[in-house]
Amino acid sequence: MNTPREERRPDAGPSKRSGPQHFSAWREHHAWSFVTSFKRLRARPLGTALTVAVMGFALALPLAFYLLLGNVQRMSDALGRNQSISVFLKSGQNAGGTETAAAALRERAEVADVQIKTPKDGLDELAQMQGFTGALQSLDTNPLPFVLQVQPKPGLPADAVDTLVQAMRGMPGVDVVQDSGTWRQRLDALIGVGTRAVLLLAILLSVAALLVVGNTIRVDIQSRAAEIGVLLLIGGGRSFVRRPYLYAGIWLGLFAGVLAVGLAVLAELAMAGPVGRLAAAYDGSVSFGGLPAWLLLAVPLVSALLGWLGARLVSARQLRRAAAA
Repeated sequence: MNTPREERRPDAGPSKRSGPQHFSAWREHHAWSFVTSFKRLRARPLGTALTVAVMGFALALPLAFYLLLGNVQRMSDALGRNQSISVFLKSGQNAGGTETAAAALRERAEVADVQIKTPKDGLDELAQMQGFTGALQSLDTNPLPFVLQVQPKPGLPADAVDTLVQAMRGMPGVDVVQDSGTWRQRLDALIGVGTRAVLLLAILLSVAALLVVGNTIRVDIQSRAAEIGVLLLIGGGRSFVRRPYLYAGIWLGLFAGVLAVGLAVLAELAMAGPVGRLAAAYDGSVSFGGLPAWLLLAVPLVSALLGWLGARLVSARQLRRAAAA
């Protein structure tokens, strides 16, 4: 193993250097370890590529599920999470009473908007439906009531929506309240399960990536056991010997994080076409959102930290065994 200049000096021990000299030697060895660890990984491209690929795919999986879950949340409006609540007033209710009820609902903090559908509006909608034209022409009067279309505020919890529905059912002049509360509760529960599953998956695969780095560093240390033994005999400290392996772990984690981000971006591009067709089916109400920029920047850094941690844990154990031998 090529060593920096201070590693070959007889007075390489930190106790024989002054403060500035010690810092200069420490900085020089960090720079040498940084470059040498990269050269070692480059010298065995197949093993390095396999390690990076395994880690990269492991880290890309939770990113892909996070992307899917985020878009399910975005599509929740189109799928009915914030679907309006229909309040059917009693048949004897007039326009003035309907305006009063709508104004009272607009003052509630849980309500985003209230639209009034008159009996004529309802009759016109039925007339546009196939099969109703002949039946409507035989009617002498309009039997349809006034209807209030109440839109809850976006992101309102299911419990708050249920409270709002119960309050509207108790309002004077209200006959029937139609609400898709069961669907909203199921969708909220599904998103909650998905969020927990993504979190657990990210933790498990992060541990797997850490173990992959640790095993790679363990094999590298074992292959250099004689060389490490000589360094320990001539006075090289464990931190001195371990430093290149720590940088190797950082390199592996960084490369794996970049690969994971690249795979996640490819997944975004692959989903763009189907989501575009889905948005067209919902008249553009469905939008596709990619992974946030902060997450794409954080993944390589977290992956590098995992690589450093895996290399540190394994190298510390292996060097203790080498020193004991």
